[in-house]
Amino acid sequence: MRKHICLALALATVAATPAAARDTRYELKIADVLADPRYAEAVPAGVKFYFADQPAPAGKDLGEFVTNRKTNSFGKQDEEACTWAMLSALKELGERALAERGNAVVGIVSYYKKQPFASATDYECHAGAIVAGVALKGTVVKVAP
Repeated sequence: MRKHICLALALATVAATPAAARDTRYELKIADVLADPRYAEAVPAGVKFYFADQPAPAGKDLGEFVTNRKTNSFGKQDEEACTWAMLSALKELGERALAERGNAVVGIVSYYKKQPFASATDYECHAGAIVAGVALKGTVVKVAP
């Protein structure tokens, strides 16, 4: 009987140990997202995006904003889920720019877990078994037309 109790306790301990969740980091091409046909449908027209240190026109600073978008990645390739998450993040930044009466977002960096990753060509995405996510931070500006 004592062996059964010890075995049951051992199994309960193993079952209660949290499994390590997958969190695969990707650096993917911004250009691939901007060329995706869904980009024009998802992102508000009239808002321009400038990543990292890309030259951007001077304008009135309307504030810095962060977006952290997740998407269901179950049954999808990680890169496809990351594209969806990036489209969603850009959509949110674009809508925020319009809400603030801006027409551009400058200095955009990836901002996963509040750790900046600045690149004019790549964005950071983290993908797990069920969810993929992209976090961005950028400054909304109003530039002359």
